[in-house]
Amino acid sequence: MRRVGVEEEFLIVDNADGHAVPLGELLERLSDDDGLSREMKQEQIETCTLPRISLDELAQDITVRRVSADATARAIGARSVALTTSPLPVQSTTSPGLRYERMIERFGLTAVEQLTCGCHVHVEVESDEEGVAVLDRIRIWLPVLMAITVNSPFWNGTDSGYASYRSQAWNRWPTAGPCEIFGSAGAYHRQVNEILGSGVLLDRGQIYFDARLSHRHPTVEVRVGDVCLFADDAVLLAGLVRGLVETAAKQWRNGVPPAPVSATQLRLASWQAGRFGLDGDLLDPLTGRPRPAFEVAMALLDHVQAALKSQGEFDVVESLLFQVLTRGTGAARQRAAFAEAGSLCDVIADAVHISSLPATPLQTLRGLPLLATDQSS
Repeated sequence: MRRVGVEEEFLIVDNADGHAVPLGELLERLSDDDGLSREMKQEQIETCTLPRISLDELAQDITVRRVSADATARAIGARSVALTTSPLPVQSTTSPGLRYERMIERFGLTAVEQLTCGCHVHVEVESDEEGVAVLDRIRIWLPVLMAITVNSPFWNGTDSGYASYRSQAWNRWPTAGPCEIFGSAGAYHRQVNEILGSGVLLDRGQIYFDARLSHRHPTVEVRVGDVCLFADDAVLLAGLVRGLVETAAKQWRNGVPPAPVSATQLRLASWQAGRFGLDGDLLDPLTGRPRPAFEVAMALLDHVQAALKSQGEFDVVESLLFQVLTRGTGAARQRAAFAEAGSLCDVIADAVHISSLPATPLQTLRGLPLLATDQSS
């Protein structure tokens, strides 16, 4: 079975009033957790799990990393919270370093405003050739993953109208978004080298494709998710991504070609997913026509069913998916909290509580009836 790892970026907020505070560098220095590191913005911190075979171990890692980040923040009067964007107005602070200074200089307001927190999933691949074959075959499903993880309805004090406003802010980077089919590892690397040769980007780290070959690890890295408010949803994302990777690799070995869907069509699907999440129609990955989000999510589950069953993970992933379909996304939870309290400070306080909840012990989900695992209260 392929190992899988998760990177989560968290917003750092003042424990008293919920405003984002620039403490990332200090948290990195104070923490004894090697999996905790600062990011481009001082108001965020990133955690990384170990690469795991077992989803049970990964769920434990996600919980431990979240607890560690929050405990370090609490020691200096702050909290680490799984909010993708700041509901309250913020003027973010860029972390020190020449690379970050150059990013601000080159990309202007896009970099200045880029206080967004994502969830990235890494899955092992045997070679670049297999990895690119996987990228070519999972691309049509990435908007569905976005819809499942949406968690950024508010932007600087305003309801953006989007379930994932991060998807709008992030796609201002020149390489962000979906790609056309590459066809081979050679073609992938030629395109990356052409992009780097243009001089637009600073370095290889700014290849911000929705899914890419990691330039540091022998993995495919899927980058479309908002950081998940619920730890369970991060586990779900990891399980679905690994299922997609294994399914795609098997298709490639069996000579099944990737679906000939254009990047333009995928941009439409991604926009729809970012706009509505699971609370409206999504675009069918194959036909491009609107379908109820529940049906499209079920189509994704069906697509990866064989891989998940071979890994002994189908019951767990199915239960976690039905949980989010029943309970709602992080974006839905934030809006519900605002509707109830009428205050963005209360939205943040609720998010602090929810994001600190441990992931559900996965052994309790195996063999349970569907819709039995809601932990939203």
